[in-house]
Amino acid sequence: MKFLNYFFLFIFFISNFLFSQEKPTNDIKLSSLPYFSSGKGIGITSPDSLYQLNIRFRMQNRVTYVENDGESGGYDAQIRRLRLRFDGFVGNPKFLYAIQLSFAPGDVGEIKDGENLNIIRDAVFMYRPNNHWNVSFGQTKLPGNRQRVNSSGGLQLTDRTINNARFTIDRDFGFQVHNTNEYKNKFSYNFKGAVSTGEGRNSTDKPDDGIAITGKIEILPLGAFTRDGTNFEGDIMRESKPKLMFSGAFQQNNHARRTQGQLGNDLFETRTMKSVLLDAMFKYKGFAAMSSFMSRTTTENAVTFDPTDSTVSNYAFVGNGFDYQLSYNTKSNYEFITRYSIQKVGKDIQQFAPNSKQLSFGLTRYIWEHTFKLQTEVTFDTLEFQNGTTQNNWFLRFQVEIGI
Repeated sequence: MKFLNYFFLFIFFISNFLFSQEKPTNDIKLSSLPYFSSGKGIGITSPDSLYQLNIRFRMQNRVTYVENDGESGGYDAQIRRLRLRFDGFVGNPKFLYAIQLSFAPGDVGEIKDGENLNIIRDAVFMYRPNNHWNVSFGQTKLPGNRQRVNSSGGLQLTDRTINNARFTIDRDFGFQVHNTNEYKNKFSYNFKGAVSTGEGRNSTDKPDDGIAITGKIEILPLGAFTRDGTNFEGDIMRESKPKLMFSGAFQQNNHARRTQGQLGNDLFETRTMKSVLLDAMFKYKGFAAMSSFMSRTTTENAVTFDPTDSTVSNYAFVGNGFDYQLSYNTKSNYEFITRYSIQKVGKDIQQFAPNSKQLSFGLTRYIWEHTFKLQTEVTFDTLEFQNGTTQNNWFLRFQVEIGI
């Protein structure tokens, strides 16, 4: 009996010694490990909370059947978008950064002699002293039209409108200041401004004396949308109360070098361009309605000529367009969408570019909101040329969007 008592007492002291020695060692190891989190991507925070890194990706795979007027139909299959995004803070949560890289051929664009490889989409530093102010420096989207500000992953249909393709102001390098005043169920408003180069992303052209000035105001008379719903299309949150947004943006791009300001091919002479971008959005119980107006004008004739050969020309794309979009998202997350766009080119370029109309019908199945969805779309295009002829084209497309 005494032997058993001594034996258990010995076991007690040995186990107590081992556990007391092991605990500090584990504490030291655990305190040196980063913290992992999930939500929008995979997050890593340092043990001392001096930096945070969030990693996200997304891709769009699509197959399209295209039939243009007077041509045989054909199939196109491609990785439309492949993006990798990093964001977080360094030193203090008020000092943030965002980096986005693109790798798909349609994102990077054709490689041409003398031009840069367009892998970098965003590379921006932000200072956010509080919930109302955000100051940024670097390359990112300008505060332009709603559909461009939206991520392409937040679209209801497989791509943006024909007017966005021609009149958007896109990304640029410079300074931005945003003042945000959004409240859940009362009048809200935001002011946004930017001073940028006007040359578009990844430009390394020689310096010039032209800059772009951009300003935007957003009004939400019924309060903020659920989960920042102005930045994605469709009412996937099924707003329990009506939500409404109006916005207007203006940009003057002085001495722009490209046909669409920040986008397009090079002009033979610079042109100062003015853009007006108006948007409206409504969401309620699965229903969503959106409309927009976009225009671009130049202070001089939009057509430029090669100084060495007057028969060769290029032009700034001037004109205007309207977009109208309606949708309903069922409780089982099947969404029915229709969109109609009208585009009229400016009188300076009517001999070079047709007026256009586009009608689209779509069905989207949301599996995990906009981050995992299946999309089907049929679109009809009508091109009206100056000589009175028309061309009718259409395509049928299936697309899978997935990301974290």
